Amino acid sequence: MVDLDLRWIRNQFPALSQEINGQPMIFFDGPGGTQVPKSVIDAIAQYLITSNANAHGAFATSQRTDALITSARTAMADLLGCSSDEVVFGANMTTLTYSLSRAIARELQSGDEIIVTKLDHYANVSPWFALSERGVVIREVQINVEDCTLDMNHLKQQINERTRLVAVGYASNAVGTINDIATIVQLAHAVGAMVFVDAVHYVAHAPIDVRVLDCDFLACSAYKFFGPHVGVLYAKREHLARLRPYKVQPASDEVPSRWENGTQNYEGLAGLVAAINYLAELGHRVLPGVQNRREALLAAMIAIKQYERDLCQKLVTGLLEIPDITLYGITDPTRFDWRTPTVGLRLAGQTPHAVAKALGDQGIFTWNGNFYALGLTKDLGVESSGGLLRIGLVHYNTVEEIHQLLKALINIVPSDEC
Repeated sequence: MVDLDLRWIRNQFPALSQEINGQPMIFFDGPGGTQVPKSVIDAIAQYLITSNANAHGAFATSQRTDALITSARTAMADLLGCSSDEVVFGANMTTLTYSLSRAIARELQSGDEIIVTKLDHYANVSPWFALSERGVVIREVQINVEDCTLDMNHLKQQINERTRLVAVGYASNAVGTINDIATIVQLAHAVGAMVFVDAVHYVAHAPIDVRVLDCDFLACSAYKFFGPHVGVLYAKREHLARLRPYKVQPASDEVPSRWENGTQNYEGLAGLVAAINYLAELGHRVLPGVQNRREALLAAMIAIKQYERDLCQKLVTGLLEIPDITLYGITDPTRFDWRTPTVGLRLAGQTPHAVAKALGDQGIFTWNGNFYALGLTKDLGVESSGGLLRIGLVHYNTVEEIHQLLKALINIVPSDEC
């Protein structure tokens, strides 16, 4: 196992000390929203106490809000590897994606094509399908159901000279599959198409460098990387300047604020900065010699990725040993660089909801359903029977928690005598 200071990490998260029915709470619900460090809670409270005012006023608390906005853009730029004026904030990733899709639609003509995938969360599907009302053709890329990976050959067949944008997830929020974004970007750019990447699930698990990826847009949510409910959009500066957003007339026309409709969640931005600083502090502990926050964040996320890979291998190995479990996605440890520690499964004779309820009663929190990855659950043939049980690990989870989960699942599985 990678040597992360789990005692220090877990002490940062107050929620992990809770109990239910006399048992410690085990949070395997990370893909739906992670727990937050105390520093995030404190930052939100401190903003509301000392700086609670709208932006651009001629008084102290408003000026503190202005400084916070700048700080939040800089922090996100350090996390993603971009410039601070390429960072846009919003209510959530879904809202930002709808806003962007409407703006892109201004440049599209009937017959232009957009590519989506059946592996994605529908926050990166429905906003693009909505453009079919304008005559835009939406093409869907199939999946390989045997391992829940994207069918890259089918993707290549869909891309053509009419393709204007490819919308793809960095990683599946349902089964953990990581897509080959670098190759997808190359294929799209070869025909002059833009690429929109949904990194909501991926960002908590590995480092991101949008400059290396060369994607045009990338969206994520602080709620999925140890922060509060704040949506984040990265976009190349040229796109933010060229595209015309839908906005109220008196609002600023400067980049990037022209893309931020209405009053922002300023206390949420304070929490976002604190979440990124938590990860940076972890990076300094992993690699004390780092020189700046970007380097510290890369060190933290590389260590997190390695630690979670080991956790995932222990989880998958244990699950495969339990009779009557069907595991979906990549199960070969030699291919675990292409998955996050998020696992989708079903138990024979049990609905995912029943299993989640049984686990929840023991203080083990998992999700059940389709997780808005509707195309995936339909293709797997499980949508009409309750979808999947999802186990989602993050870096504050432990081997001991996995052992407790496996033991609980064994007790839930019906015996041969039944």
